[in-house]
Amino acid sequence: MARRSTRWLILLLSMLALPAWAGVEVFTTAGQPVMNVPSDAAVIELDAPARLDTQLSAELPADRQQARQEALRRLQAPDWQAKREALKRAAMGTARAWMIGVEKVPAVVVDSQYVVYGEADVTAALAEIQAYRKANGQEVSP
Repeated sequence: MARRSTRWLILLLSMLALPAWAGVEVFTTAGQPVMNVPSDAAVIELDAPARLDTQLSAELPADRQQARQEALRRLQAPDWQAKREALKRAAMGTARAWMIGVEKVPAVVVDSQYVVYGEADVTAALAEIQAYRKANGQEVSP
């Protein structure tokens, strides 16, 4: 039991020790679409894990044994690997938002340190960040 706890602790510590991500991250939900997103930006829908979980457990039988058999059948289906990877990416995105302190959506984050909340137009949010950096004498990339 202690060995399992140690592995989880090491995994958690390694995640927290990740370097600041250089680039644009957009945090939103399915109900709050964003627009004008640069092709190199990462878009993370924070409600994706719950939506995927709902899809994976949809229409399971009420009987516990039948539900277990159906869940096992779904886990062995050819498309399960893709769903598993999507769930993994969604959970990592949610963890990322927590780690950098995203407070509400939409949120446009640049270089893990500049954030604009409430702006669905990503280009406009990036312009706000660029103007702030320029006004404060910080190097601004083109």
